[in-house]
Amino acid sequence: MKLKFLVSIIALLCLEINYAQHTDVINSNRPGESMSAFAVGKTVIQLESGINYLSEKHSLLDYKANGYGIDFDVRYGFLKEQLETILEVDYQNDKYTTPDFSKNRSGVKNTTLGLKYLVYDPYKYYEEKINLYSWKANHKFKWKQLIPAVAVYGGVNLNFRNKFVSNSEDLENISYKAMLVTQNQFGNGYVFVTNIFVDRLASKFQSLEYIITLTKGFNDQWSGFLENKAMKSDIYADVIFRGGAAYLVSENLQIDASISKNYKGTPAIMYGGIGISWRSTTNYKDVMIRAKKKDKKKDKSTKGKDKEKTKKRLDEVEVTKP
Repeated sequence: MKLKFLVSIIALLCLEINYAQHTDVINSNRPGESMSAFAVGKTVIQLESGINYLSEKHSLLDYKANGYGIDFDVRYGFLKEQLETILEVDYQNDKYTTPDFSKNRSGVKNTTLGLKYLVYDPYKYYEEKINLYSWKANHKFKWKQLIPAVAVYGGVNLNFRNKFVSNSEDLENISYKAMLVTQNQFGNGYVFVTNIFVDRLASKFQSLEYIITLTKGFNDQWSGFLENKAMKSDIYADVIFRGGAAYLVSENLQIDASISKNYKGTPAIMYGGIGISWRSTTNYKDVMIRAKKKDKKKDKSTKGKDKEKTKKRLDEVEVTKP
């Protein structure tokens, strides 16, 4: 996730207060697999896609598969700035070979439709004070950066006739996905994202997974990332490492490249590819950001105390006059 470009405009949107998440430059989850805490912005539509060469080889079952995969995501913000819907589709085409036979496989491997909502942002009322005399003071570590933005995600998996999953005849056509997302934005262009989720809920093959991603923005155009993904279920467990870079072509267009490799040989997996992210902000309208309203009762109480203090000082002055 090219989180160099995830530096969002932060404000609140509820009742009397508005909260804008639309950013000046595109906020893409590519080229990693983790999901950021922030939405694309109300009425913003965003497309993210990539093509990957893939190689899979199993040392015990003695098979190998080589081919390519295409992933395509559609993100759309609606109702509130904090809310977005996400459609994820993964297509795969490969040649599956064993000592006894070989066959060509093609089809949709995964389809997931879900909603993500930003629950908490530690910076919604926070205003960073800039020190005009010290670059070091402005870029030093701040303890507040350890408090993450938090989002929740819920989705539905539609796995009809999946040719790429073992025992697919027993795999339920519909299952569910629930995720907790956190995001820390540190100084000097570092962003750290975690996704902890349960996939294939309500199926026989429920899995517990996590993804952690660290991104570094090098300048206004380039960013790089390192990512770790782990999964565990009754039929499969693995750990995958991923790395890559993204380049910002324009405020609404990004290109990227990445490579992934797991650590074991049952199966050994490697894939790498390139991708693109594009957004349309044609219908987006700037959100008016309003300051937090003061507590009227507290304000009246403070004014009353101030008046009493002023009166007391005047009385003291009268007493000390000659």
